[in-house]
Amino acid sequence: MGYDYLIVGAGFAGSVLAERLATANKKVLLVEQREHLGGNCYDFLDEAGILIHKYGPHIFHTNHTEVWDYLSQFTAWIPYQHRVLSKVDGNNVTLPVNLNTIYELFPADKARNLERKLLETIGNANCVPILELRKNKDNDLRQMAELVYEKIYLNYSRKQWGMDPDELDPLVTGRVPVWADRDNRYFKEKYQGMPAKGYTSIFEKIVGHPNIEIILNKDCKDIIGKTDYDQLIYTGLIDYFFDYKHGKLPYRSMNFKFETLNLKQFQEVAVINYPGNEPFMRITEFKHFTGQANPKTSLLREYPEDYDPAKNTPCYPIPKQENYILYQKYKVEAEKLKKVTFIGRLAEYCYYNMDGVVKQALQAAQVLLGR
Repeated sequence: MGYDYLIVGAGFAGSVLAERLATANKKVLLVEQREHLGGNCYDFLDEAGILIHKYGPHIFHTNHTEVWDYLSQFTAWIPYQHRVLSKVDGNNVTLPVNLNTIYELFPADKARNLERKLLETIGNANCVPILELRKNKDNDLRQMAELVYEKIYLNYSRKQWGMDPDELDPLVTGRVPVWADRDNRYFKEKYQGMPAKGYTSIFEKIVGHPNIEIILNKDCKDIIGKTDYDQLIYTGLIDYFFDYKHGKLPYRSMNFKFETLNLKQFQEVAVINYPGNEPFMRITEFKHFTGQANPKTSLLREYPEDYDPAKNTPCYPIPKQENYILYQKYKVEAEKLKKVTFIGRLAEYCYYNMDGVVKQALQAAQVLLGR
């Protein structure tokens, strides 16, 4: 049996493309090296009956109406506004940094002065990158930015990336915002929520089309070139596709350690960051996402580490100029292949939010179908 498309990877990029092409009456073979659908968005009920995310917390948020409407065909949503705290000197402070955070970090008189100056500088409900604020001509604002940077972001970034921020692309820390508002939501997009039955349920419905055949637990190289198909869509590691001919692209990964406690609640919000000397980056308490009623609670601590294909999962492309240069060599190789589409986080060596991957897949489907 021949297929119109072989798609490698059953995360959002591969699954959405499979559904769109199958709906257009194309025959699709979807191959995934893991034992489950959903990529890093995979979730499941643990032994306590709590819905947990195997590869760290995933909160859906988007301003793209077409993405929200598309996914809403496959799930109902639990309204959820994500809130994050950071443990600073033993106290929880608000993230992202806003006017409330300033009052949590500074005495009231000083905080009022900083609030006034920040509002005068950027205006109400606007934000300024932390690096820009560190260069402000006002001494008080500079000192505030320096304290925020050192207490909340510096060591957190060191843990996440395994290096000092000045070794990374300046855009990484340059995007970290300070907000002149009191909106404690971590995300500000128009559409926010958690899938009512979890992400895995979404994927099962997306790829449930009769024109899609699924193979799990299979390395794509056991299939590519050995099965009859017209076109290939590849969402995996681009350096692996080309047998690392230019060298390996580096990633950061996580060691995910789960724990279930005989408590109704462990912490006041779903996620608390730990920018201190703790070996883990953050603690996630999953019940906050869904409001599940359960006498127990399940937690996740994330311990950053380098990616090793023998023991963990690639999570974050490391944003350094030398890595982008290496990726460009693979991109040149990819562009030579006329019947292969490279798409998604791993294939493009670029971190995408979930909604960005879905939007990209919807657009790629239209191109492939000539619409």
